Amino acid sequence: MVSTKNVEICKAIPSDFNDVYELLKEFAVFIKTPEKLTITLEDMKKDASIFNCLIAVSENRIIGFATYFFAYYSWTGKSIYLDDLYVLPEHRGAGIGTQLMDRVIGIGREEACKKMRWQVSRWNKKAIEFYRRKGAVIDDVEINCDFPLGTYR
Repeated sequence: MVSTKNVEICKAIPSDFNDVYELLKEFAVFIKTPEKLTITLEDMKKDASIFNCLIAVSENRIIGFATYFFAYYSWTGKSIYLDDLYVLPEHRGAGIGTQLMDRVIGIGREEACKKMRWQVSRWNKKAIEFYRRKGAVIDDVEINCDFPLGTYR
């Protein structure tokens, strides 16, 4: 496990996307939904101008990432959405997830966002506790809805 002193958090650039994509595939397996990963590396590269990704780098290796985007919620206004946060298993517990999350929070504050939103799997008790320790309110009321636009007629 690395020390957070040896970890640099920076914005991913297209030359990092191969490694980020490999971590994204590991993350999809970790959250038990690898079949839902439909993006390709080529898609990420094509969408580089809107793909917001922070990476945690140690010894020239990407060991974690956080992806985010900006949203506007009619009830609260401009917000930042933490889409994914993942740290390699051998580096968990060293504060790297906290560094990534804190950086996304900082970006949200710099951009005058009113809140940060994200989702967490109900089974992921460690993540839920991590988010609660950070001060998050975990809501059991809302249900996620996905509508694949490619199927609309």
